[in-house]
Amino acid sequence: MRILFVTANRIGDAVLSTGLLSHLIAQHPHARVTVAAGPVAAALFADLPGLERLIVLRKRAFSLHWLSLWLACITRKWDIVLDLRRSALGWTLFAGQRFVSSKSTSSGHRVQQLGATLGLADTPPTPTVWTNSAAETEACRLIPDGAPVLAIAPAANWPGKQWRAQHFVALIERLTAPGAIFAGARIAIFAAEHERPQIACLLDTIPDAQRIDLVGKTTLPVAITCLRRCALFIGNDSGLMHMSAAGGVLTLGLFGPSRVEHYAPWGATTAWVRTVDSYEELIGAPGYDHRTTGTLMDGLSVDAVEEASLGLWRKGLAS
Repeated sequence: MRILFVTANRIGDAVLSTGLLSHLIAQHPHARVTVAAGPVAAALFADLPGLERLIVLRKRAFSLHWLSLWLACITRKWDIVLDLRRSALGWTLFAGQRFVSSKSTSSGHRVQQLGATLGLADTPPTPTVWTNSAAETEACRLIPDGAPVLAIAPAANWPGKQWRAQHFVALIERLTAPGAIFAGARIAIFAAEHERPQIACLLDTIPDAQRIDLVGKTTLPVAITCLRRCALFIGNDSGLMHMSAAGGVLTLGLFGPSRVEHYAPWGATTAWVRTVDSYEELIGAPGYDHRTTGTLMDGLSVDAVEEASLGLWRKGLAS
């Protein structure tokens, strides 16, 4: 049994697709799996059970990356091809069963939209993440046992979705103040190395003894295992947010110019809070351009995020 799974370029979208692959593996536990994913997302699948081959799909001019992938796959007979990129690939390979996602007009969550590809829109499989013992060991080194850890992901893949660093500073001060729920907690900051300059003021305000600087210091599997060592995650709508939710961590997502109904963190241990301005109001503002427009998250107050954080923490304690 051979399965070909073609998934997303972006980390968040790839995480949301993992439930489908987990579902197929559960149905066919001895299957040999080939995964094709974009460069930044590929590492999510490095520890997949039954992984035979991981193909990094790097974009090339004139869509030649699709030709390269086709050439890498055409010589095999696949039992199942699941193509979530809506490419011609799924229709041109030798396959016993083929499932190609369609461009959805559904108002449901992205997990439900993807689930529809296998006829599981009403009962979509929950996203998951896979790690190994080496990642666990590294996570224990980076976040040793001790006081509880609050995970903060203050960056995003474009400026409009990024809550200001000074708001995170104020939130951390409130949540870790004497008598607060995270009094004495350590703060783990998650981000990519190229995002360090934009969150430098946040890093600088956290005392050395309290700060766990993980910016640019983890692979995706290590980041996942680090997140699992944290008591609560608070961060912008991002791949890290979806990784945290898939890892079963209490996860609060901060939203503004992105659609909560499609991309809220998925799972029973999650919650979200958004700006007072709607998605339509934010992206409909004069001069809006996601490539150049600065933060659109100022309609989300520190008070609102603090309240949502406390509510999620109490929900976690009650479950």
